[in-house]
Amino acid sequence: MADMKQQLIDYLTQGREALLWKLEGLDDYDVRRPLVPTGTNLLGLVKHGAITAGGYFGITFDRPIDEIAWVLDDDVDWLADLWAPAEESRQDVIDLWHRLWAHCDETISSLPLDAPGRVPWWADDRSDVTLGRILLHMTAELHRHAGHADIVRELIDGAAGLRADNSNLPDGQDWQSHHDRVEASAHAHR
Repeated sequence: MADMKQQLIDYLTQGREALLWKLEGLDDYDVRRPLVPTGTNLLGLVKHGAITAGGYFGITFDRPIDEIAWVLDDDVDWLADLWAPAEESRQDVIDLWHRLWAHCDETISSLPLDAPGRVPWWADDRSDVTLGRILLHMTAELHRHAGHADIVRELIDGAAGLRADNSNLPDGQDWQSHHDRVEASAHAHR
């Protein structure tokens, strides 16, 4: 089980690193600007990743974090963690990310995979969970949002890939030719 726990932590860490990396090299406007109708933006995805982790690894395992206690309010704005108001700096969000993930890491390292928890915002019939279940859930959540960030970042400046040091994309690919080939195929179905 220790090996399984480490494997889950490794995948969770990959998602964390991929998501945070998407902010690098961009100005404050570009990390904040929404490029799809739902308002998805890079800084908001990072903020969401931090607050969501704080909830799942903090509140769920009775290790609440004061600065995110508002997520349990009855009148919570469910979009509040998906963007940063003008007075909240990029560094504020990154600092929040590091503080919340440090708290999460303490929870993860101190509990076994079968440690029980309860997710208060899930339906009663599925709210009882284990650390293993939450590790899986948060890994999927982070990788899903890293995928969103991939697309948003590519729309901003064309940067694509898994990490700065490993794009996980073919070297020397003629992306314009590939794009044109895909577009031609789509046009065949108009």
